[in-house]
Amino acid sequence: MATSPSSSAQQARQAIADRLREILRDSGLTARALAREAGWNETKCSRLIHGRTPPSDSDIRAWCTICGVPEEIPNLIAASRSAETAYLEWRRVQRSMKRMQDLGLSLFEDNHLYRFYSSNLVPWPLQTPSYMRAIMRRFADFHQADVPDIEEGVKARVARRRFLDDGTRRCAMLIEESVLRNRIFGEDVLSEQLHHLLTGMRQPNLSLGIIPLAGRRVQKLTETFHIYGDTTVSIELVSAIITITQPREIALYVKCFSDLASSAVYGDKAKALITAAISALEQA
Repeated sequence: MATSPSSSAQQARQAIADRLREILRDSGLTARALAREAGWNETKCSRLIHGRTPPSDSDIRAWCTICGVPEEIPNLIAASRSAETAYLEWRRVQRSMKRMQDLGLSLFEDNHLYRFYSSNLVPWPLQTPSYMRAIMRRFADFHQADVPDIEEGVKARVARRRFLDDGTRRCAMLIEESVLRNRIFGEDVLSEQLHHLLTGMRQPNLSLGIIPLAGRRVQKLTETFHIYGDTTVSIELVSAIITITQPREIALYVKCFSDLASSAVYGDKAKALITAAISALEQA
């Protein structure tokens, strides 16, 4: 990929800082005069206009009021809040699996096409409850978090299926063949999950493509990402979840998904890869 996964968040924050600088310049005031009027240390203005410190809602209100453009306040506050939620560290939500599953529910509600690519796990629409539970326990162990509501988290993730069960939405899923053979969890969990893929992939509004290990490919293996409609991309990192809304970057991920899809196999060929993974598991 040509851009960093966190670039949208960084660019969104910088756009706020640039707009504050423009407002200050157009007002004819100096940073020193604005700081004096707001009762701030002058260094605060410097931090805000260089993007080193994200502005609070009250900072934006004071800045725009002093500069004589109170009409800018609602849009700038909305943009600032959006910039700060573009990069969400897992530690902020890791103590509640139920809360983590509720993140971004509006993306499922507001969009009718989901495109999921995963290089490490089976995506949630085709996960079994046991597989979900294993993922959540591993997440809690990795982040050394005390998570008391794993079962509630599993129920919430299962409940997400309603968005695909109503038949009005479509989901295109791509996974690497290695996902079928990764023995991160217990063999019983993986065996149940693989057998479920064979039945779950028959759902008419869901397609599953598997990118073979030995096949030629256009796009290299990349980070797990989800595309919702044509407006949002969600990327899962080790430390955080990134939300991208910039059309230029979304277009890159749409192209990436298309390139990955061109190297995938579907239908009987995909079933053959799943069956082979099941056989390898049983013979181990």
